[in-house]
Amino acid sequence: MSAEDFPPAEMPTPSPHFSVTDVIVVVAYFLLNLAVGIWIGASLFASSEGSSLFIGLAGTAAAGGVAVAGFEWNATFVLLALAWVFVPVYISSGIVTMPEYLQKRFGGERIRIYLSSLSLLLSIFTKISTDLYSGALFVQVCLGWNLYLSTVLMLVVTAIYTIAGGLAAVIYTDALQTVIMVIGATILTVTAFGEIGGYQNLEEAYLKAMPSKIIPNTTCHVPRLDAMHLFRDPVSGDLPWTGMTFGLSVVATWYWCTDQVIVQRSLSAKNLNHAKAGSILASYLKMLPMVVIIMPGMISRILYPGKLQ
Repeated sequence: MSAEDFPPAEMPTPSPHFSVTDVIVVVAYFLLNLAVGIWIGASLFASSEGSSLFIGLAGTAAAGGVAVAGFEWNATFVLLALAWVFVPVYISSGIVTMPEYLQKRFGGERIRIYLSSLSLLLSIFTKISTDLYSGALFVQVCLGWNLYLSTVLMLVVTAIYTIAGGLAAVIYTDALQTVIMVIGATILTVTAFGEIGGYQNLEEAYLKAMPSKIIPNTTCHVPRLDAMHLFRDPVSGDLPWTGMTFGLSVVATWYWCTDQVIVQRSLSAKNLNHAKAGSILASYLKMLPMVVIIMPGMISRILYPGKLQ
């Protein structure tokens, strides 16, 4: 008998379906990876979501709608670049600060001093000052305290736990702040949507939220017709999609991948895997402001149209 007399053997085909066990294993692996970087991820998120951003995002959303979410969602991709592209280079070079890296890369002490001085000045005038003012403004509105007293108290408390505990104390505090911000903002979001009857009423009610007095030279007067559009016209849009997609990515890369405040969080990780897990967690957290900050900001315009300026 020849081999042709035997029928060809049928090869088993793999089943395309996943069992419940497979799904559980994948989910458990994913959650364990996130848990590894929980401190780094929470600290990265809290470092960017200060009081100034809470007020700024909500205020911009009240004035123009959801497009400002691009500032947050753009970071989800850049955070991954931080962990997979930049941090390995920083770790291999053995540096702990950005000025130190430039000194090793280009040589000379002057560039290190220059970048250190520039970073301090930018932090004071563009970050610390706005965070202090917005935080003090929040305390003044909620508790009725004096604006300058609130500013001094926040400076003193921050200085005490930072000097006493170092970076570890800062990261633990950031993690606590992340939990408080997410829970508090979620409660606010649920309450706000309950006031307007749900998400389905948001767009219609927003477009009807006219201030009692319209001043043409202000930004928060007549509601924009494209308020619910993420990608807006490159010519007439207040936040054109071209700038939000390409221009903002350059700025986001500078902030998330080279700013000392952000990079030192990733460099403090036990190893590169922890840094990557932290960036993944922070990327997911950066998707939340669209729902828990921006949309409540739009609802505030609906509930209090007479207070628009």
